[in-house]
Order: sequence, then structure tokens, then C-alpha cells
Amino acid sequence: MSESLTSRLSGFHKLSMVERHEKLSQMLGLDEMDLAQLQGISALQPGLANKMIENAVGTFSLPLGLGLNLQINGRDYLVPMAVEEPSVVAAVSFASKIVREAGGFSAEADDPIMIGQVQLTRYGDPTEATKRIVAAKEALLALANSFHPSMVKRGGGCKDIEVRVLPAPEGPRGEPLLVVHLIIDTQEAMGANLINTMAEGVAPLLEQLTGGKVFLRILSNLADRRLARATCRIPVEMLADFDMPGESIAEGIYQASRFALADPYRAATHNKGIMNGIDSAAIAAGQDWRAIEAGAHAFACRDGQYRPLSTWHVEDGHLIGRIELPMALGMVGGPIKIHPGVQVAMKILRVESARELSMVFAAVGLAQNFAAVRALGSVGIQKGHMAMHARCVAVTAGARGDWVEKIAELLVTAGHVKVEKAREIIDSLSEQDFRAATGTDG
Repeated sequence: MSESLTSRLSGFHKLSMVERHEKLSQMLGLDEMDLAQLQGISALQPGLANKMIENAVGTFSLPLGLGLNLQINGRDYLVPMAVEEPSVVAAVSFASKIVREAGGFSAEADDPIMIGQVQLTRYGDPTEATKRIVAAKEALLALANSFHPSMVKRGGGCKDIEVRVLPAPEGPRGEPLLVVHLIIDTQEAMGANLINTMAEGVAPLLEQLTGGKVFLRILSNLADRRLARATCRIPVEMLADFDMPGESIAEGIYQASRFALADPYRAATHNKGIMNGIDSAAIAAGQDWRAIEAGAHAFACRDGQYRPLSTWHVEDGHLIGRIELPMALGMVGGPIKIHPGVQVAMKILRVESARELSMVFAAVGLAQNFAAVRALGSVGIQKGHMAMHARCVAVTAGARGDWVEKIAELLVTAGHVKVEKAREIIDSLSEQDFRAATGTDG
């Protein structure tokens, strides 16, 4: 994104969708085809969908929103987010605004190092098998890299070979598990296909070296050598809200963090909130959000207990938040180059590398988490959720246009956000207002 562009779009949520499109077109240079994609006029066509998956019968849409106000390492980002849950996009935008005013997020990401696993059985003595594999390391590296020479030319490829001997699991075969790890730099790719190709390619040589039998040959989605981290530092006085001082809000956030650290039941919900933001951004950007989820949750229990991916504490008058999690993303392959919606999302996002994308996702996850624990540690989650939920209820009851917001406000004021109540409000309108509210002739 050009340094002259900003993610701070005040009043963006008050604009009509057409006005939002016009603003994005002016800011980002989106063309008519891009706008047609956003409007659903030029969506994913059935013919292309049929080439992407098996047994295709159509396509499925999700609302696409923009996470606003994100500033990471001094640079602004507009983050496309595909999600059906109310309040997710609003929460990221609101939290990012507070962090922005405090100096923005700082983020970093590791090099794109992934692991390919090859499982060996019937190898005899594990110590002897390990020695043979280690002795043949250079031959194994050369063989693995022969399957992706172009990747090697760009500085990537298989960099190391590791051998793990794992205790025998329960079952009739008592031998320890012998697992060979290929340590692979995937460059700008998420890497699943190239990792699997390398793992399958070295399997015959591993069998020859050990006299064993290879079964599984596949990547690991626990990408713990490919971590992304984001932090924020907010002066406590900036947290004041809900008629509560900043110190009280900060204490509530800290206590929420302590709870998640101590209790896996709470940590699961804590992390689900983080993934609300990350998954939404990942879907919009054409990433394998299921792999991201798997890696994140495996990483969360790396020390034997499931723990939160983010933590919060107060230090020197500041609330400090930190998140760290595996982030295996790609700028090439998959739907990134063929899905028209993903292409527009990437134009809006304007990242230049998989590492940069990882940093954005980490910051989005921390922002989402901040919004959640801020509400949980003060007035409760329902107050914020209810306003967003009321809009959906109003639409379900038949409200259209400007009346959606009006009826949603009445529902929240009444403290009764139900479809029946919304219909009651609509039915009480004058005939003229009823027609305007429902977009009908009465």
C-alpha cells in the first residue's frame, strides 16, 4: 500500500455500499471488473468452481467486509474479511483504532520454514537406522531438492534432515516410531504440495538406507518454525470507557488473560476469538484456513496443556498485548491466482510477501482478541454483540434500507432482540412507513 494511503476511514460504516466502492476505487485504483466482483456481478463462475473441487454443484457466498484502522510497523492496511458472524469486522476495526492511536502494532514473522514428515517402520535397530540416515544427509538433501530445482534457485528448498525416534504407541507392533523430518524453505508458497512431493521423493532412498518400510509421507501443519508475532502497547488511560476508568478496564483484560493461561476451557474460547479474525482474513485472501487452525491449536498445547495464543499484562502504566502462533501462508498457488474474489482482496490488502501477510494476520488476531477481552473484562460480551445481532434480527423480520438501523436501535433500547419483537415494531408502523421499511407495496 502506498505510504500516502490510510486505513483510518472515518465514517466508512455509514456510507452506502456503492459509496464504499467509490471510495475504494479512488484510493486503490480498483477497475470496473474489481468492483463488479465486489458487487457479486462477476462472482466465481460455476465453470471455474467445477475445476477447483470435485462434485461441484455451485458456489457459496459470504459477506466480505474491511477491517479498518490497522497500522503495523508504521504501515497502514485495509484487511478484507469474509465472515458471517456479526461484530467480527467491527471488533477488529474498533480495537485497531485504539491501538493505532497508541502507536500501532509491531509485528514480525519467521522465515517460511516448513516440515515434511516421512514415517519409517520395520527398520530394525533405531540407533543404527538413525546413523545411516544421518550419514546420507547430503544425498537425501540433493534428492529432495531435485524435485524443485526452481525453488532452490530462488534460495529455498530442503535445508536439513532430522531424525526423531518416538516411543511406541499402544498397539500390537511394539517398535518405536522412526520419523524423518525434511526442513524446507518454501519461499512465497504455503508449501503443502512441494513438501509432499519431496517427502514422497526421498522415501525409496530411506527404505534402501534402513531396510525399513515407509508409510506416511506428508507435511506437518504444526509449522512451529514459521511463527508470526504481533504486539501492542496501550497507555492505560486510553482504555477508559463504559463509565469505567482505564485502570479498571486494564485490570479486567489482565484477569481474562490469567484465566486463559490457567484453564484450557477458557483458553479454547479465548483462542476461538483470535481465530475469528484470522480465519476471516485467511478466507478472503485464499489461504488454507483449516491448516492455520490446526497449527494454531497444536501450538497452543505444545507444553502439555492447552493455553492461549495471546497474553495481556500491565507494565509501567501500559497494557501490553502479545500474540505468537504458526502462520503458514502463501502468495502463490491454490486459489490465489485463479479465484477472482481473492485477486480483488489481495489488491485491497497490498502485501508484498508471505511474511508480510503473516504479520498482518497476527495483528488482526491480536486486535480481535483485544476487543473481546476488553468487553469481557468490563461490561460483558453481549452489549457489543447485541447491537450487531439486532441488525440481523431486523433484516430477518423484513426490515430493509435505512430502517434496518432504526429497528435495530429500537430492539437494543427495548432490551429484547428477537425476531418477534422486530416484527411487532414493523407492524406498528404507519402504512407509508411500513412500505418504506420493508421495501414492499404493503
